[in-house]
Amino acid sequence: MNAGMKPPFPLQRNHLSVTLLAAFWMLVSFTACSRDADYKQVDFSQKTEALRLAGGNSGRQTLRVAVAAMISPKETFIYYRELIDYIGAKLDRDTILIQRKTYGEVNDLLNKEHIDLAFICTGPFVTGGEKSGFEAIATPVIRGQPLYQSYLIVHRDSPFYAMEDLKDKNFAFTDPDSNTGAMVPRYWLKEMGVRPEDFFRTIVFTYSHDNAIMAVAKKLVDAAAVDGHLWEYYQQRNAFYSGKTRVIKKSESFGSPPLVVSNVLAPGLKSALVHIVLTMHEDPDGLRILSGLMIDRFEAPKAEWYAPVKKMLDRLSQDESKGGNVPDKS
Repeated sequence: MNAGMKPPFPLQRNHLSVTLLAAFWMLVSFTACSRDADYKQVDFSQKTEALRLAGGNSGRQTLRVAVAAMISPKETFIYYRELIDYIGAKLDRDTILIQRKTYGEVNDLLNKEHIDLAFICTGPFVTGGEKSGFEAIATPVIRGQPLYQSYLIVHRDSPFYAMEDLKDKNFAFTDPDSNTGAMVPRYWLKEMGVRPEDFFRTIVFTYSHDNAIMAVAKKLVDAAAVDGHLWEYYQQRNAFYSGKTRVIKKSESFGSPPLVVSNVLAPGLKSALVHIVLTMHEDPDGLRILSGLMIDRFEAPKAEWYAPVKKMLDRLSQDESKGGNVPDKS
């Protein structure tokens, strides 16, 4: 999100339940002791250090890669390791994975030229605009579409079937800058003429979509908005938590989270990255890695895929500038 933009909503007015929040983080801390270990989150009291994925201290040049916290750090390392190593091998470079807690921190690293390549969320990509320090080079095509949706999920045994049913309930957002995990549900509420901090009883931030799914499955919160691709991924690959949830609303389609490069990246390196990523599905080893991530292939991004996000954010910004959240009925 641009430095000049206001936070999605005033966090000091979220009236967090101390008991609920403590229970959530206790759950995250003790996840490693159970079958739930696949979903655990690391302690972010300290920033996650860069992890060298391939090559060791080979003396070769490095490629610094960041992945926005769409999934928790352990999951990120598991799912993106082969993809990042593949790109590094094709470039004959060592690869370093840099992880941060929030989307904003990853964008900041790009703006400060501390990373070369990043998988970022659609929301920060759109809000960054022309002033950002990065350029999109590829969009993942998943289940035949370069698009994704926000899913509003509740526990499968809950009595809730619409957003209106969640009045005075406990809700989980992912990252404050997340498109599917924060901006879309804010927009839904705005269409109802209410603000999140007035509508929900409590709001917590999970800082990853898998932890939001887990929170709903364990009934720590009543509902959450999550990345539809990730929910579908877990449904097919590991439904231990997602199978305990139910989708009650889906958003319109938006351009999937893009792969971006730093604006200061050498033109030759940028061209090589574009070629590697866009032709990866033509290589048997590359196709195997993509299939493991349930990605068909990467395509060059098109502005129209992301236009609905910009339109939604413009509407939200207009409401904030007017000092309210009442929908335009014209």
